[in-house]
Amino acid sequence: MAFQTEFNFILPKGYVDPNGVLHREGVMRLATAKDEIAPLQDYRVQKNRAYLVIILLSRVITRLGTTDSINPSVIERLFSSDLAYLQEFYRRINEEGSAQIKTQCPACQHEYEIDLGAGVGES
Repeated sequence: MAFQTEFNFILPKGYVDPNGVLHREGVMRLATAKDEIAPLQDYRVQKNRAYLVIILLSRVITRLGTTDSINPSVIERLFSSDLAYLQEFYRRINEEGSAQIKTQCPACQHEYEIDLGAGVGES
């Protein structure tokens, strides 16, 4: 099995581009050391540390629907629930190496895995 460096995701709500087109499916790659260090030099991050996630996600998201370019302004226009989803997705793939989470059915106690990269009901 090859080492996985890119992970598909489906945003809970989706990015609405300036033309009103909704984009939900995307790809995020694993972060490099440079991806995590370079944003610290950005004046927006120096003025507001919370902006780090905006720059970081704009570097590691390689595709979002048919959007031409993923840049900080695209990430800024995401709904807050999508931003939170992407932050957790980033953490999971970079720290744990997988978009899979183990869970258990509350009714029957059956254990199974869910892929965070799949949309709701699409795992």
